[in-house]
Amino acid sequence: MSIDLITVGRVSMDLFARDIGAEFHDITAFETGVGGSPVNIAIGASRLGLKAVAFTAVGADEVGRFVRHYLEREGVNTDHVLRKAGHRTGMAVVGVQPPDRFPLLFYREDPADIHLTIEEARALPLAEARALQLSGTAFSRGGTRDVSLYLAEQARERGLTTYMDLDLRPDQWSHPLAYGLNMRRVMPLCDVVIGTEEEFTAALSPAPEAVMAGEKAVDRADLQRLLLELCAESDLTLIVKRGARGASVLRRDHVINVPGYPVEIVNTVGAGDGFASGLIAGRAGGWDWAQAARFANACGALVVTRHGCARALPTWHEVEDFIAEREKAGE
Repeated sequence: MSIDLITVGRVSMDLFARDIGAEFHDITAFETGVGGSPVNIAIGASRLGLKAVAFTAVGADEVGRFVRHYLEREGVNTDHVLRKAGHRTGMAVVGVQPPDRFPLLFYREDPADIHLTIEEARALPLAEARALQLSGTAFSRGGTRDVSLYLAEQARERGLTTYMDLDLRPDQWSHPLAYGLNMRRVMPLCDVVIGTEEEFTAALSPAPEAVMAGEKAVDRADLQRLLLELCAESDLTLIVKRGARGASVLRRDHVINVPGYPVEIVNTVGAGDGFASGLIAGRAGGWDWAQAARFANACGALVVTRHGCARALPTWHEVEDFIAEREKAGE
């Protein structure tokens, strides 16, 4: 097999505020980049030494060319980054107000990446791949929802490892309950599901509205019960990202809590994608869950200390050096 990972779904041109700490209305300049959880994970995996293919779509215009060129420079295979005439590449605009304010606006009225087709998916080199990565937002609307279900079934038949990043973006869904309805349908087709406490609550709870709107904190005891119930009735591996508290790996027969790395926060946008790429790279290297999750925590920690999103994703040597320094300091 010559491909380590195929990612599916959302892509955007990103504009990140250069004025760190400024209120959004006081921003004077933006820095360009490429984003969207699946392509960020492809970029992160590539920087960690994996061969990654992005399956997504952009507009047949200069912005689409910018995105493709950016991915090519990062070593991501763009043979399946399709151009869709009549549709635009999505866009995300981000303010940076550390440590905990990062206003994010999406421009995704009719983005090209929701218009993937099953026929286009059938052209993917699944026979050459080891793993598939799906994204929750792909299920919110458009043909990419059916494509993701098709690929999940194909991956299971062919023995690929399917990773699902819950990737909750509340404003992309027609109703809060629609998110959970779709996530609960696809999760049984996956091998590994990755998400924050809020994302898992929205996916599993019968009443997710308040958590999705940020009006209510996660009830961690209730969430743990829901997670353990899901593990008991499936062979899923659930990876719960808990921010500075690290991550938890839940399987049918055990729970592993893996500590995080305390760092000074510059920007949290993209940290979850760094985590996912680190986890996938660790598992591709044959590591156990605890070791892979510890490496993933380091990737996420490095991202939050840097400005930007895709450009903040670390290389393998950067992660190794970071872990070595922290171990030397007794962390």
